[in-house]
Amino acid sequence: MSAIHNEIMQTRDGERLRGTASARASQAWFLLAVAIWVAVAMFAASQAHSAALPQAVQSTCVDCHSALDANLKVTGEQYAQDIHAQKGLTCAGCHGGDPTSMEAMDKKKGFKGHIDRKAIPELCAKCHADGAYMRQYNPSLRTDQLAQYKTSVHGKRLAGGDSKVAVCIDCHGVHGIRAVKDPRSKVFPLNVADTCARCHADGKYMQGYPIKHDQFAGYSTSVHHEALTVRGDLSAPTCTTCHGNHGAAPPGVASVVNVCSTCHVFQAQLFESSPHKPAFAAAGLPGCVTCHSNHRIVHPSDSMVGTGPQAVCTECHTQGDAGFVAAGHIKEQLVALQAAIGRSDEVLRRAEESGMEVSQAQLDLTSARDQLTKARVTLHSFTPKKIDDDIKVGQVTAEKTRLAGEKALRERDYRRMGLGISLVTILAMLVGLKLYIGQIERK
Repeated sequence: MSAIHNEIMQTRDGERLRGTASARASQAWFLLAVAIWVAVAMFAASQAHSAALPQAVQSTCVDCHSALDANLKVTGEQYAQDIHAQKGLTCAGCHGGDPTSMEAMDKKKGFKGHIDRKAIPELCAKCHADGAYMRQYNPSLRTDQLAQYKTSVHGKRLAGGDSKVAVCIDCHGVHGIRAVKDPRSKVFPLNVADTCARCHADGKYMQGYPIKHDQFAGYSTSVHHEALTVRGDLSAPTCTTCHGNHGAAPPGVASVVNVCSTCHVFQAQLFESSPHKPAFAAAGLPGCVTCHSNHRIVHPSDSMVGTGPQAVCTECHTQGDAGFVAAGHIKEQLVALQAAIGRSDEVLRRAEESGMEVSQAQLDLTSARDQLTKARVTLHSFTPKKIDDDIKVGQVTAEKTRLAGEKALRERDYRRMGLGISLVTILAMLVGLKLYIGQIERK
């Protein structure tokens, strides 16, 4: 029986080993099949990607220019990221010739070679001013860029023979032109000021032009630049917001208010009916920038009103005249409301920290802050009565909330007093009880 048992066990062990070997073989074949499938898929993907690359990347143009130095160097990777290459356009679109042939620079095939700066706007407009052609790629893209450029300071000077002025490639780039929405684009909102500064902040380059070259330095300290770069507000003004892009030109003295009003609507409406508008017009002064400056626009504050080192009113008004007196009164009212809000806020804060319920009063105080903001906007009407009306509403609310806070503090004190009396009473009762118990124990 023992021999039979051993034989059966050996048979089972053999079958188990053969099963294990078979399973391992199947697993190996499966892994090999998966590896082959992955390799084939990767090869197919690479072929598809290669076929999808712009023709220019595979052309003889890039083969040669990728090995050149300085301005003539254009790599396949660089051009593959160009918006034109991504749409299937090739080097020949601008330079002519046949990029698929070793005779790419054959003039018989239309090769143009280097393109003179003066010819660039017209060259770009060959496509970008053709509405039917551009509709194939982006139906919403404007096609009046060349027409606008011809009305710009740059376009007019270029037409007059000045080749130093900006043309298309100075703002958009040459072979690495990216879509405007691409954060790496030179004309993406965050990058516009730096792009303009390449020329306008270069004192040496701007020699011979009757304009300053400190615009970028001023803008870098402005509230607009802070909103754009610190708070990340891409709608905040940059160079092109006020000057235009393709039709770039400085706003005229009479049109400054119109430019600022594209964002600051209410302030502009109030200024339209203010006594300052005709006064500024008579003196030949621009509207908003007379008080706020142009590039170096700081965050407005009450210190700009009335008198003081930061006041702008005293640049025109002198002590004793009606405007000087009105400005002083307006500042007093603004400062008074700010102080009233501060007092109320301090009382409510102490009440809240003491555990008192003052949420409604705090909410009401928000409306007083809103009235202060409204008064600062109404300031652009330069009408003391209108400003006083806004201030009075804020003052009433601030006083109401302050009284609510003080009432809450009195309630707190009353509760504390009651709690103190209760504790003293309880303590006295405990002492008396202890004495009474001691007396009983002694008996």
